Amino acid sequence: MKKEPLKKSTLTLTGGSLLLLLVIVVIWASAVGAVPVPFAQSARIVLAKLPFVNKEKLLEGIPNANKLIIWNIRLPRVLLAGLVGGGLAAAGVVMQALFRNPLADPQVLGISSGAAFGAAVAIAFGITFTVSGISSIWMFAFAGAMLTMLLVFRVARIATSRSVTGILLAGIACSSMLTAAITLLMMKKRDRLEHIYLWMLGSFSSASWIKVGFMAIVLVGAVLCFTILGRDLDLLSFGDHEAQSMGVSVKRTRTIAVVATSLLVAASVSVSGIIGFVSLIIPHIMRLLVGPKNRRLIPLSLLGGAIFMILCDLISRTAAPPAEVAVGAITQVTGAPFFLYLLWKERRREERD
Repeated sequence: MKKEPLKKSTLTLTGGSLLLLLVIVVIWASAVGAVPVPFAQSARIVLAKLPFVNKEKLLEGIPNANKLIIWNIRLPRVLLAGLVGGGLAAAGVVMQALFRNPLADPQVLGISSGAAFGAAVAIAFGITFTVSGISSIWMFAFAGAMLTMLLVFRVARIATSRSVTGILLAGIACSSMLTAAITLLMMKKRDRLEHIYLWMLGSFSSASWIKVGFMAIVLVGAVLCFTILGRDLDLLSFGDHEAQSMGVSVKRTRTIAVVATSLLVAASVSVSGIIGFVSLIIPHIMRLLVGPKNRRLIPLSLLGGAIFMILCDLISRTAAPPAEVAVGAITQVTGAPFFLYLLWKERRREERD
């Protein structure tokens, strides 16, 4: 029986519901913490920063301490978590479209390992400085991710003319090499081992408005690229030859998509550390809800990823106060069983075919 196409009203309702849920989650997560802030006050503080609102009237009667807690500490962290989660989920959609495999993940490009190596170098050798609020660890992580992306492309181009398989194999090889380098670095600098390991587990504890702005710019640029390429990514699902016969420039589309994905993953990892499974779980759930078309799947996955990551970060900072549980550990606990389910489902599908 042929599956009926989704109605426009259904898509609008799904997108609107996710957007409303995201707003509620942002306000709620900003209110929860060691010093609880009433939900209504949290909402008023967040809304007061929007343009064209009566700021004085909204903030009337709210203690200054609550304003500082929400605006300077919690809201940057919540927004950064949402931007990273949404970015990783959108990147996951694109990678799965490129590889024509629902189990594909942006980390196979080796970008996460590159960022981890850059951060590990900064931490291990005590390179600590700040430029306009940007820490050396953040800069080294982003530089490591970008250099790894260039290396992967160079190796793939030499080996296989930058095919999907070539990029995948180059990414796996570079990731293995960098992981080994990080291990050697941790053995050499044992006094810094804990700091390197904790960074690699992922955290939003160092969130700032500068990081939020940086991540927002990268995310907007990458998502615009993904949306423009949406139709071409859909056609690539039929295979390279079929897509080319329908007017798709396969090499150009793949290059733009991989570069945009790499930039997005590099920015995400540099501000938060390595956080896995978001790019695997959310696209699959959204695909079940709205189907495989990338132009609608990408923005809805972005919203879903933002909600998921904010909730995971909320758990990480409230599960065992005053200590924090690494947010990467939370996503792994959630994602590992889901990944096993996807493997089982894929195996069942292959057996039926």
